[in-house]
Amino acid sequence: MALDNIDQLLEKYDNAETTLAEEAQLRAYFAQEDIPPHLESYKLLFQYVSNSQQEQFTKTVPLQSNRKKVGQWVAVAAVAVLMLGAYFQVNQMNQKTTLDDLSHEELLAYNQTIEVFSLVSSKLNKGTENLEAFKLVSTKLNKGAENLNHLQEFNKTTNKLFRNQ
Repeated sequence: MALDNIDQLLEKYDNAETTLAEEAQLRAYFAQEDIPPHLESYKLLFQYVSNSQQEQFTKTVPLQSNRKKVGQWVAVAAVAVLMLGAYFQVNQMNQKTTLDDLSHEELLAYNQTIEVFSLVSSKLNKGTENLEAFKLVSTKLNKGAENLNHLQEFNKTTNKLFRNQ
């Protein structure tokens, strides 16, 4: 094969414009022993490509990983724990306890809580009584403001009458 033809094919190869048949010609040329020194780098490239085409992967590829199976079982266990927790919570809410079921200490705590709630309630009721007084003052101030508006209108009208005379 002529050296000019190889140079043209290499230029096309570098530009990624070669066909498969032309690449086969290049591989056949660089498989020879006597290659011009300026093309030695191409010889190494085509030898590497030829060698890598003959390599085969021999290890087995696992189709399912153990992590995926463990993850699935962890998810199942989490759902089971949540369901059990929800069941016991609903079960506990359905059990009604009366004051007779409470121990002496629990009954004492319950009575103290009721006393505190009644004290807080009475203080809040006193606060709302004071708010009623503020509400009364507010309504009286609003009535006074309306009367003041009437006086201002009356004043404007009398000023107009006195100016016209």
